[in-house]
Amino acid sequence: MMNTNFFSRQSWKQSEFWLLAIAGGLMSIHLTLIYHRNNVSFLALSLMFWLSASSLVWDKRQEAKQTSSPLATLLGMLIIAIVLLKSATRPTSNWLGVSPFISAIGWSLIASGFSGFREYWRELTILFFLGVPKVFIWPLVDISGITAKFATLILWYSGADVSLDQFNVMLPDGGVSVNMGCSGLEGMFYLLGLSVLFLVMFPLEGLWKKIIIPVVAVLISFVVNGFRIVLLAVLANAQKPAAVDYWHVGEGSLIFSMISVALFGCFCWFMIKQDTPPTNQDTLSQ
Repeated sequence: MMNTNFFSRQSWKQSEFWLLAIAGGLMSIHLTLIYHRNNVSFLALSLMFWLSASSLVWDKRQEAKQTSSPLATLLGMLIIAIVLLKSATRPTSNWLGVSPFISAIGWSLIASGFSGFREYWRELTILFFLGVPKVFIWPLVDISGITAKFATLILWYSGADVSLDQFNVMLPDGGVSVNMGCSGLEGMFYLLGLSVLFLVMFPLEGLWKKIIIPVVAVLISFVVNGFRIVLLAVLANAQKPAAVDYWHVGEGSLIFSMISVALFGCFCWFMIKQDTPPTNQDTLSQ
């Protein structure tokens, strides 16, 4: 009996080691591929999402039920093999957006069988919102016109002599054309993913909070990007092409992304404070 228990414990430890090794390998491959594409913002976001999902898996490592069936294990291995093969053949940005979620599905099947979808739903949700919504919704939605109208409205209220020609925000001596890449949709997907990550890692009480946090995240990204378009139009009107390039595709665009994340972080902190019950000391001071 002692030998049987010993070998069962050893087998469990070995399976745990291989599961962690597979997860670490998939994460490293994904991050390396993004690094070679020089997509700094998506690299930082992916690292945050991977670490969050990994921490949830690590926290439940003692309670996890490794009861995968042969069919589920075979299917999980097949999914991971497909991910590895696709990753070795010049993966597209769309594939890099969905591959973490696909990898998580395969890993869950190997770890806990089909019940792994229920056991690891938080991790699957996090990696789903890393890139899947953007890949499938991006071709269907174009908010360039809305963004151009919003930027024009800001300039008009500020007293500028501005006009709107479809997607072109025009000032007397120059202007900008708002296309799909400048519409702010990508940043809205990123902040939507962060809002879901926040709700998974810091669950709040009340359905309205679960609804308003993603809505506010999307609105913050849209408004901040609108002011970026305003700045680009002003610089174009001032005939400063180098400054336009800096704030359009250079490090300046990352600054606006950081502003969006910082504003959303402040809002999340406020929501956490609202959700935290007052301590006895706070009650007495009142």
